[in-house]
Amino acid sequence: MTKKCVATFMGALTALVTLAVPQAPAADISLITDFGFNGRHSYFYVALEKGFYKDEGLNVTILRGQGSGDAIKKVAANAATIGFADAGSLVLARGNDGVPVKLVSVVYVQPPQALFVLESSSIRTPKDLEGKTLAETAAGSIRLIFPAYAKAAGIDESKVKWVAADSAALPSILASKRADAIGQFLVGEPLLAAATAPEGVRALAYKDVGLSYYGNGLIATEKTIAENPAMVRAFVRATIKGMKQAFADPAEAGVIMNKHQKQLSVQVIEGETRMVAQLATIKDYPMGKIDPARVQETVNVISTYFKLNNPVAPADLFVDGFVE
Repeated sequence: MTKKCVATFMGALTALVTLAVPQAPAADISLITDFGFNGRHSYFYVALEKGFYKDEGLNVTILRGQGSGDAIKKVAANAATIGFADAGSLVLARGNDGVPVKLVSVVYVQPPQALFVLESSSIRTPKDLEGKTLAETAAGSIRLIFPAYAKAAGIDESKVKWVAADSAALPSILASKRADAIGQFLVGEPLLAAATAPEGVRALAYKDVGLSYYGNGLIATEKTIAENPAMVRAFVRATIKGMKQAFADPAEAGVIMNKHQKQLSVQVIEGETRMVAQLATIKDYPMGKIDPARVQETVNVISTYFKLNNPVAPADLFVDGFVE
């Protein structure tokens, strides 16, 4: 038998053996977003579409959240395996409700929260928000952290009226002037610009008044982290791969997510993806890796402006070792 025939025979034998060995079933994982389905979530869909989750043995379903507070509660109640939620909201949930949930990776390394107004609005500075009506989801991090923003900006919080609204309705609420401002992450500007065209929007960013803390990251329960660390690590690894791919080609990310969420335009998804890349990237620092010093800053901000039933230490908020 020639070497070529031997090689062919061995290859066929290997294929038969591979087919004979039963493959482990994929682990079902549900991911709940911070709120809605938006272009800022494109990298999850890139990881899904390109098979990054599947390659890790994961069968991922993406669920629609109604704010970071909602995502934290759903994960704590085992209604979702992994959540995408705000770190500041997690401090509040740990300190006041004792939820057994922790960060395993960070996405927004800079504060993403902002209040958006129409370009024609008389609201030019934070002080101008007094006497105005602001709309946001009931459990959204922008509303939850607003007291910190108000204090840092010198606003009388009692003079601001909040109304709760569904996340999907916020752009139209601003466009129709049913509220003077809406809560939205900075990455949402492309969506709002499209919804309010041709007028456009202007942002009052929380980071512009000197607030410094972590934004959103991936969360899981302490039980899931302890019992299924390999699964959590695989999910984080595939998600970061999706982030890198989406940031390298935002236009492709727009096309991919649009296939799953057709109500979002490719252009808006592309624009939001580009802005997420700015919030998620620090030069010479591993994407997704949690910095304990930044966690401490987050705890400091929240504990300074909020009364917590119980003190929260950085170790209560995150578990290291899930970013390779």
